[in-house]
Amino acid sequence: MVKGNSIVVSENPVSFYLFNSTRSAWIWLIIRLYVGYAWLTSGWGKVTSDAWTGSESGTALSGFVGGALGKAEEGGDVSGWYATFLESFVLPNASLFSYMVAYGEVLVGLGLILGLLTGIAAFFGSIMNVSFLFAGTLSTNPLLFILATWLVLAWKVAGWYGLDRWALPFLGTPWGRKNT
Repeated sequence: MVKGNSIVVSENPVSFYLFNSTRSAWIWLIIRLYVGYAWLTSGWGKVTSDAWTGSESGTALSGFVGGALGKAEEGGDVSGWYATFLESFVLPNASLFSYMVAYGEVLVGLGLILGLLTGIAAFFGSIMNVSFLFAGTLSTNPLLFILATWLVLAWKVAGWYGLDRWALPFLGTPWGRKNT
């Protein structure tokens, strides 16, 4: 159906239920808590490690990047463009990136567990998952990436059983504000 300059496609009942109805919030709560716990425990382990955020910050990340660069040299799972990025940008700034990864993981975990800015937390979690995947690390990253992507899509209801229930109406959305 055409309305003015827009094409409006009616939404199917399943996607409406999952992404717009607060009745589906319990599904997203379970997913949020699982993904949030995974990020929080991983990040906390890094925050409390000297090799990530202490006197030897950057050591663990340098080892991780070194492994990714080794995979790239062998023609493994790491693309050349990403290996170049790791070697020329991440490795020289390993200490900074080490802090960013450690505290980023904790913040993503807390955001998801508390249901605060859920869509934004899930987005940044998915960015970290993709970065780890590009570096040739499978582990739980594919699953966490898929779940985080779903949480981004469900941002309107994913934090209903959390702080977003009050934060989102208070903060509003840029497209919902009237220009004065």
